[in-house]
Amino acid sequence: MNQNKKRAVVLVSGGMDSAVVLAMAREQGFYCHALSVSYGQRHTSELAAAAELAKAVGAEHKVVTVDLRSIGGSALTADIDVPEQGGQGIPVTYVPARNTIMLSIALGWAEVLGADDLFCGVNAVDYSGYPDCRPAFIEAFERLANLATKAGVEGHALRVHAPLMRLSKADIAREGGRLGVDFSRTVSCYRADDQGRACAHCDACRLRAEGFAAAGLPDPTSYAPRA
Repeated sequence: MNQNKKRAVVLVSGGMDSAVVLAMAREQGFYCHALSVSYGQRHTSELAAAAELAKAVGAEHKVVTVDLRSIGGSALTADIDVPEQGGQGIPVTYVPARNTIMLSIALGWAEVLGADDLFCGVNAVDYSGYPDCRPAFIEAFERLANLATKAGVEGHALRVHAPLMRLSKADIAREGGRLGVDFSRTVSCYRADDQGRACAHCDACRLRAEGFAAAGLPDPTSYAPRA
C-alpha cells in the first residue's frame, strides 16, 4: 500500500451496487479496505462474490459475522418465502437494522485503521422501499459517527459516502461499465443458489435486469434453470 494514500472502508456485499462503489472509491484515490458482513443471510454466495471483487482490485477484504438470523424478522434471515414481487410498503426482504449494523462495524474498523471515510452502496431511486436506504439515514449516521467515536471527538471529520444514492439502476450499470466493473462476478439475487446463480424473478433480479436493459448493456447475470 502507498502510505500517502487516503484509506477508506467500503461495504462490499457482492452485488452490483457495492462493486461499483468499490470502483468509485478507488478512482477517487482511496486505498480500499473491503468489508463484508455475514449476517445469517440465506444467499451466502454473495460473500464469495465479495471476496472475488476485493481480490480483483487488490483490496484488503474482511468478513465479520453477526447472527441476525437469531432475531429473524426478514425473508433473508428467517424461514419466510421471498416474494416474486415486493408489493406495497416495506417488503419482507427488509432486514431489521441491517445497514445500521453494517455501517457501525465499518465505523469501528475505520477507527482502528485511521480511515476517515466510509463508502456504502445504498440507493433511494431503484430500491425496494427500505428505510435505511434514504439520504436522511446516511446524514444521521454521519452525525452519529462524529459524535460517538474517539476519532470524531478528536477532530477527525468522518464522512459517509453513498455515491449511488440518487442514481437509477441504469445509471449504476453505465457507471460500472465506465469503470470496468466485471458484473459477471456479482450476485444480487435474494434467492441465489450455492453457485451464485440468480432466480430471475425476485425484486433484486428484476431491478438489476431492468437496469442493464435501460442502460443498453448486455446482462451478464448467471441465471439458474427455472424449475
